[in-house]
Amino acid sequence: MNTISLLSAVAFWLAAWAFNEWLVRQRFDNPIARHAAGIAVPLLFGITILVLWEGIVRGFAVPSVLLPAPSAIWQRLITSLPTLWADFRQTFLKSVITGYVLGCGSGFIVALLIDRSPFLQKGLLPLGNFVSALPVIGVAPIMVMWFGFDWQSKVAVVVIMTFFPMLVNTVAGLAAASHMERDLMRTYAASWWQTLVKLRLPAAWPFIFNALKINSTLALIGAIVAEFFGTPIVGMGFRISTEVGRMNVDMVWAEIAVAALAGSVFYGVVALVERTVTFWHPSVRGGQA
Repeated sequence: MNTISLLSAVAFWLAAWAFNEWLVRQRFDNPIARHAAGIAVPLLFGITILVLWEGIVRGFAVPSVLLPAPSAIWQRLITSLPTLWADFRQTFLKSVITGYVLGCGSGFIVALLIDRSPFLQKGLLPLGNFVSALPVIGVAPIMVMWFGFDWQSKVAVVVIMTFFPMLVNTVAGLAAASHMERDLMRTYAASWWQTLVKLRLPAAWPFIFNALKINSTLALIGAIVAEFFGTPIVGMGFRISTEVGRMNVDMVWAEIAVAALAGSVFYGVVALVERTVTFWHPSVRGGQA
């Protein structure tokens, strides 16, 4: 047992905790300082978790096959960049992005058709709720059998996982405009498309972006899980399943770190676009105050 490493990590954790507590209680008048403090708090919290993790692993001499230290994971990450890049390109750039665009785009288009057809609204929405409840571990093997072992089958899984959240949220968003607002558009002799573009679609943007943010994480999860059931010798899911069997847990954690970083950046980009498009919404204006 390495007592020095453990005590050092605990001391750093306590000091960082005290500093964070002081930082969140401050009321900065300068917007730049307030923004910097908002970034520093979660950043320092994350660093504290890594330091505490490192100290516990070193202090209690935890076997690397059970839990590698962050330093070992970082070492594996920087020495395996070509492999990690190939996996990232196969899983994220090919499967996730393609499936995300197809799934969200088709869900949005079908939602517009449902809005025009009461028959589709009563017949397709219940079916959508049923399909959205299907487990990905049950759908993935079927998609692999239908579309093969390459990234096309993973795209199919991502499309299934992202289609119905977008469909349901868009339908709900299109119904968000009040009857009084719709009646006002009718008094202006606005057509269905004019009402959609100028009233109902702007009212639906918060719902649509809510689905886009949810799907940004669902797409990555679906693609990685689908790769467990058949893939070429490349991909995040393939690498995780293979390296676990070889007891290379540090490589598994490196893949997890890359996936977490990619998913967080993807979510952040969608959230940034949301703030730009829905700048008028109370939730965005409240956050800017």
